[in-house]
Amino acid sequence: MTTPTAFAAADLGASSGRVILGTLADGRFHLEEVTRFTNGPLADGDSIRWDAAALFDRIREGINAAIQRSGRLASVGVDTWGVDYGRLDAAGTLLEPPFNYRDVRTSGIPERVFAGLPASELYSRAGLQVMPFNTIFQLVADHGWDGVERILLLPDLFGYWLTGRGVAEVTIASTTGLLDVATRQWSAATCDHLSSRYGIPAARVLPDLVEPGTRLADSAPGVLDAVTPVVAVGSHDTASAVAAIPAAGSDFAFISSGTWSLVGLELPEPVLTEDSRQADFTNELGVDGTVRYLKNVMGLWVLSESVRTWNAQGRQVELLPLLAEAARQPGLACVVDIDDERLLPPGDMPSRLRELAAGSGQVLGESPAEIARCIMDSLALAYRRTIRNACRLADREVRVVHIVGGGSQNRFLCQLTADATGLPVVAGPAEGTALGNLLVQARAMGALSGDLTELRRVAVASSDLVHYRPGAFGIDPTAWDAAERAIGK
Repeated sequence: MTTPTAFAAADLGASSGRVILGTLADGRFHLEEVTRFTNGPLADGDSIRWDAAALFDRIREGINAAIQRSGRLASVGVDTWGVDYGRLDAAGTLLEPPFNYRDVRTSGIPERVFAGLPASELYSRAGLQVMPFNTIFQLVADHGWDGVERILLLPDLFGYWLTGRGVAEVTIASTTGLLDVATRQWSAATCDHLSSRYGIPAARVLPDLVEPGTRLADSAPGVLDAVTPVVAVGSHDTASAVAAIPAAGSDFAFISSGTWSLVGLELPEPVLTEDSRQADFTNELGVDGTVRYLKNVMGLWVLSESVRTWNAQGRQVELLPLLAEAARQPGLACVVDIDDERLLPPGDMPSRLRELAAGSGQVLGESPAEIARCIMDSLALAYRRTIRNACRLADREVRVVHIVGGGSQNRFLCQLTADATGLPVVAGPAEGTALGNLLVQARAMGALSGDLTELRRVAVASSDLVHYRPGAFGIDPTAWDAAERAIGK
């Protein structure tokens, strides 16, 4: 028997955050949620932003609760979603609340950037899927750089507020479009372009890069109830989630499923071909020198925003009964391109889905169950397409799909994914992001050792997994091909 060692993971998603107390003993983690809090956009006139100060207060409260519960923490680590950042002045003061990535100020910015920096040239360095909210486009949309001393991506901002040390951890930095993913360093050429064309002093304001597992510093006096080491983990939530995938080998695809679905492969090096760019795949950096070769799929955001719309209309729709009723609807009766940009902003999602269906000559019913079935089928279809394309472009074969994150608890979607891909699905852990965060901390602090394979053995021992086999819904495999054609894919 080994002495238990306690760590805390602050894991923030775009709709909620949590602090998880992880106790390591006998080769496995026991996870305990000590606090959970809601998150969402902050209205600021015509803009939407993040209330970073309030989020940091929730993080501190959660870590302090973990300290009280455990007596002492070996370390803490923070992960969040990608791309968003805060701008700080010379005194280290946040100049304004960070923009939310769904803010519309970047509309048309990618086209403007590519007029001076060809998309193929940027992709050859950053290897990044073109999304209007990529950090590079947000920077171009911003104004007033004279008083900016430094920019920090959100997990790095929270790490700075905890310790006073401001850095850029590479997994979160790889979401910016400013990194050379082959060298894992900032791209001097991209920074020079931003400076000369837009007056953005990128080279000056970007902080030093660190790899996941770097011990930043102890928490600054008075910030927490007890001075505690802070570790830069896989600070992009997907990097932490993939680190915790309970896989024994490398022949797997992954889906980190939540507000967004991040779908792809883990590779030893990036894929920077023109075919990869045309297919709009991203090369994001991972733990231990790995690359997460993936696409952002719109994810369960579409379902949660639909439920929010129905409830605002007074229909009082509950998620679990809705999914049960959706599973009884005819399969593949109506599908849409779930990645259509019209589904990105908040709003009346059911109406948008019906418009998308009509645009491809289909009719989507009015009932929540019919709409939910359309969303689930469309997500599974997108997973199928993305995994197949990733394997083709990376010249890889996979034998299993791992689903981690909150979406791993959606049994309906997990089974549909097995049916759509024709591959077995392993679902779990649901708190995969927090577990990956904890695994990297534990190794950094000497409580674990070994490479990523060794960390994943601990992940397996720490997880309750559910297995799905293809074919349970009895959908003819050729029907998925027909569904692809229905939306022009």
